[in-house]
This record gives sequence, C-alpha cells and structure tokens, in this order.
Amino acid sequence: QVRLVESGGGLVQAGDSLSLSCVASGGTFSSYSMGWFRQAPGKEREFVAHIAKNGGTRYYADSVKGRFTISRDNAKSTVYLQMNSLKSEDTALYYCGRFIGGRYNTPSGYSYWGQGTQVTVSS
Repeated sequence: QVRLVESGGGLVQAGDSLSLSCVASGGTFSSYSMGWFRQAPGKEREFVAHIAKNGGTRYYADSVKGRFTISRDNAKSTVYLQMNSLKSEDTALYYCGRFIGGRYNTPSGYSYWGQGTQVTVSS
C-alpha cells in the first residue's frame, strides 16, 4: 500500500520561505514522477509543480515559477517543495501525488494523495 505524508507547512508572513516534504512508503519511489498540488477553500485543486522520476525534468505553474523549486531524493523516497517569496495567494492546503500518466498538470494524472499540509501566508 502506497502512502504519502506531507509536512513542513505553517503560518508565515508574505516574503518568507517554507520547505515542504513528502515522504513516500510502499512501492518503488524512484519509478514514479511526482507532483505538488494545492487547494484553497472553495477552489479546485490546482497544479503547482511536477518532477520526473530521475529529477531531470521539472514543470511549474506560471504562478510559482521563479519562486518555488521542486526536488527529490530517491534514496529517501522524498519529494520537496522549496517555496520562496511567499504571497498571500499561496495560502492553501498543499498535497503531493504520485503521477500515473496523462497530463502532469491535472489531478487526474495522479494517485495516492497525502493528507496535505497547510500553508498560510499573512500579508
């Protein structure tokens, strides 16, 4: 059984940084691309970043490009999201997911979501 556990969220001020982690258990982590999504209250889950299984290819939503960096450590079965220059509009519950195919920037391309970690940015 695959399990994803996100951590690292918190309450910060605009302009601050946070680093999120997602630890995977079950399955072969290095065989799958991974992604980060976020969901604000009353909104749909939206794509944030995607990283290929070997870390060589990365994609970002336009809204976070240049501020967020996705990375992974296959030896630790962990994917990270470094978030810099945070804005109030980044406030959301952040989820990681395991890519199963299709479009990398839609939730339907992923499975085995974690429980999420809350990021709140005060302005």
